[in-house]
Amino acid sequence: MAVTSWLESLRAAEKTALLQDGKRMVHYLFPDGKEMAEEYDEKTSELLVRKWRVKNALGALGQWQLEVGEPVFSGVGGLGSELIKESNANPIFMRKDTKTSFQWRIRNLPYPKDVYSVSVAQKERCIIVRTTNKKYYKKFSIPDLDRHQLPLDDTALSFAHANCTLIISYQKPKEVLATESELQKELKKVKTAHGGDGDCKTQ
Repeated sequence: MAVTSWLESLRAAEKTALLQDGKRMVHYLFPDGKEMAEEYDEKTSELLVRKWRVKNALGALGQWQLEVGEPVFSGVGGLGSELIKESNANPIFMRKDTKTSFQWRIRNLPYPKDVYSVSVAQKERCIIVRTTNKKYYKKFSIPDLDRHQLPLDDTALSFAHANCTLIISYQKPKEVLATESELQKELKKVKTAHGGDGDCKTQ
């Protein structure tokens, strides 16, 4: 039921599509005022970016919150550049999915693989990353599973380490794969504007 509910929410949203620089950008406006923006690779339909924006208590739009994609560090010259340099030396957490898995990358983690522990916390509905040297700790949820109201499965979780990057993968459940497949069918129905042509909306 939850799977159907989320898919119906996507279908009910007002959608705007734009094709530019090899990317298909889709903007969703939901009946409750929430906004979601996605970017897909035009050729592979791979999800590159997903972000959300909601209105605050006063009805003003808040900042975009990144769910999938690489974070962008802003700041030009002076202190801004120093902040970027410092942040690039610290662990950088990002999500970059594949066709069959949710995937997270944590850069700037130089420790060997046997130092890391990656586990599912069922009660908290999240994944926890720890190191035996207590140098790093991270807890994060999988919003897709929450939207589908699906349980977390320990056996779907795996991780690897290479080039100072910890790569955490969680195999997508069949319900999520089915929804993503149906969504791609829906997006093909959306009239797409090309860069510079203006917006084109459908429902």
